[in-house]
Amino acid sequence: MNHFDQKVAASISASQSTAARRINPLVKLALEFGPLALFFIASARYNLYVATATLMVGVVVTLAISFWLTRRVPTMPLVTAVAVLFFGALTFYFNDPTFIKLKPTIVNCLFGAALLGGLMFNKPLLPILLDSAFNLDREGWQKLSFRWGLFFFFLAALNEVVWRTQTDVFWAAFKVFGTMPITIVFALCQVPLIMKHELKTPEGATTDEF
Repeated sequence: MNHFDQKVAASISASQSTAARRINPLVKLALEFGPLALFFIASARYNLYVATATLMVGVVVTLAISFWLTRRVPTMPLVTAVAVLFFGALTFYFNDPTFIKLKPTIVNCLFGAALLGGLMFNKPLLPILLDSAFNLDREGWQKLSFRWGLFFFFLAALNEVVWRTQTDVFWAAFKVFGTMPITIVFALCQVPLIMKHELKTPEGATTDEF
């Protein structure tokens, strides 16, 4: 194992050791899906302003629940929550829902730029961004970071097309029933790459060996 692999493994191992518990995958999915589902329901029943307020409350509550369950705050949900609160506040301050519609575009572009920019400096940031529970070698992280970087830009472009051409209700529905499934399918398609480049822990070894 080279120096890069040792650093990544140690970083992930330390992150895991600080957590009191890890969230069940179904619970984690519910925490991520819940605020978006409420956003869609509020948008369909009321309007985008009510939906935005609901989303703002939802991301704060789910972030608090996540911290209560794990005793740490995952990077991506934290960044997303801050963005929701910021663009939500702009939406109400300027009385213009364009800001909350632009939020996915800007956030996805930031994620994509961070991942691709990190690769330019030979610093894969994906382990931090995805709060990964797996270890990959250098080549694996580089390839996965490149793929996710391009995917985030794809999501940004897709969001721009949808909100500029469709109704508010359709856009809100697409965030739940479009973006989420697309992301899940993309993540599943990366499993072969992850399995190919995963670093295996020797039998009986402890994390201190990394």
